[in-house]
Amino acid sequence: MKNKEKFTEKEWEELASILSDEMGERKDLIDQFTAADPNNSGKIWKELKNMNSQEEIDVDKAWNKVHSRLLENGLKISESPARISFMRTTLFRIAASVLILISLCTAAVYMNNSGKFSKNITIIAGNDEKNIKISLPDGSNIFLNRNSRFSYKKNFGEHRRDVKLTGEAYFEIAPDVSKPFIIDAGKARVKVVGTSFNVITNNTESDVEVFVKTGKVLVFDNTGTQAIQLDPGYVGTMNSKTSAKSLNTNKNYLSWKTGYLDYSGQKLSVVFKDLKRVYNLDIVADNPDILENPWHSPIDNLPKETIIRLICTSFNLSYTKDDNVYHLTKR
Repeated sequence: MKNKEKFTEKEWEELASILSDEMGERKDLIDQFTAADPNNSGKIWKELKNMNSQEEIDVDKAWNKVHSRLLENGLKISESPARISFMRTTLFRIAASVLILISLCTAAVYMNNSGKFSKNITIIAGNDEKNIKISLPDGSNIFLNRNSRFSYKKNFGEHRRDVKLTGEAYFEIAPDVSKPFIIDAGKARVKVVGTSFNVITNNTESDVEVFVKTGKVLVFDNTGTQAIQLDPGYVGTMNSKTSAKSLNTNKNYLSWKTGYLDYSGQKLSVVFKDLKRVYNLDIVADNPDILENPWHSPIDNLPKETIIRLICTSFNLSYTKDDNVYHLTKR
């Protein structure tokens, strides 16, 4: 009401029609009306209109309540009958709408702050984070590798056990035959009852990759036309066109989780790839011959600088650091 003089009678009438959904929205008029509103009512009003509601707001009924209160408080309108009619269909109707909006905004803010509008719970592991542990209501545990995203519904376990993963994670799933645990891995789905396994949603060949440690795991594509069952020790890959499985021969497959790398003569080219995956350690050999050197020592949760010094000492190398990349050269 304090902004009464800022709009013409025609604009007040248009505002009343917009808020009561009787005409299309004029963005410039709504923006002007809500510009000085500290509660950002215009934005919340639009959100509330999009909410699923079982009953529609009766603006005319609200107007009648406002009009009755004005009469009870002795507020008289001295304009002509035509003017009174105009005000009834414009200014007072918008006043009623604004009163309703304030009440709804209060409820919306409360529900939003209490999480009523949020259906999913999402956990994100950043570039320097790994082994982020997630304990689910059913007793299952998930460990996120760096640069990974995991989400599940707030009602997880009530009727279903569905989750979504982007990146890499290790799963320890609590058994429940009546509710299989299903992972949306993007290009494939992973289904288990109770087991432990690792999932990568996008490996170097852009396949979904699953390694099973215990139990059995079923991997199938999004169309349901391809499916593979994996037993302990097997790695399976799946995309929209092909699927394959083989016995895992990489003893450091789960080292990203344990931090322990075991070697018995593997080339530094292999070691450097593992260090990138496990420790997020970027190493570049300025001379390709460096990559041919064999490595025999275990690496067990060591700091990056210590790892670099061990490698340089073992092969008479020196290093420089450019941002987060270590460059190795022969002395």
